[in-house]
Amino acid sequence: MRVRPEHIIDALLETVSMVSFSLLFSTLIGLPLGILLVVTRKGHLLENVGFFNIINPVINVLRSIPFIILLVAIIPITRLIVGTSIGTAAAIVPLVFYAAPYFARLVENSLLEVDPGVIEAAEAMGASPWQVIYRFLLPEALSSLVLAITIATIGLIGASAMAGAIGGGGLGDLAITYGYQQFDEVTMFITVAILVILVQFIQSSGNILSKKIRRR
Repeated sequence: MRVRPEHIIDALLETVSMVSFSLLFSTLIGLPLGILLVVTRKGHLLENVGFFNIINPVINVLRSIPFIILLVAIIPITRLIVGTSIGTAAAIVPLVFYAAPYFARLVENSLLEVDPGVIEAAEAMGASPWQVIYRFLLPEALSSLVLAITIATIGLIGASAMAGAIGGGGLGDLAITYGYQQFDEVTMFITVAILVILVQFIQSSGNILSKKIRRR
């Protein structure tokens, strides 16, 4: 059976859907985690060494698991959440488990780049710790955070392609089912080309937006 254009379009839409929802949930989880990794460390705004010493290694452990192994390891959790371990919706669960800790580290790095003088000035003006975070720390790191989201999105695109190995849908599934198993070199080339174009578009858009924010 040959791949028709509508198959490729459907697979692209599935990939976009997987990446979009995974990025949304990963951001909702990873952004607060990244902030907590910064402000709870020793000598920072909300110093809590006990909390930091718990959350820091947990994130390290999750980041250490290769995605292809994570896909299989959390199948029971995936079934519990979405009722199945196959398909686009099922792929979102391991994608979030994979991307949220990664994004948390990216947020942490972005916030640590902020000049400590900004925080000191905010505290001197009487700002509370949460005001320092949302009115000074995050705005100062916004340009870097945009690049962090860009990197996380590209990572999710690559991971979503791997999800095709267990029937996760999307371009990865199309490449494996037709390109690899049926030796369809044309389909393999098309899926790879689409993924490359998608990554280049996202990276360029992120760079442009980050640069505009930095200039402001």
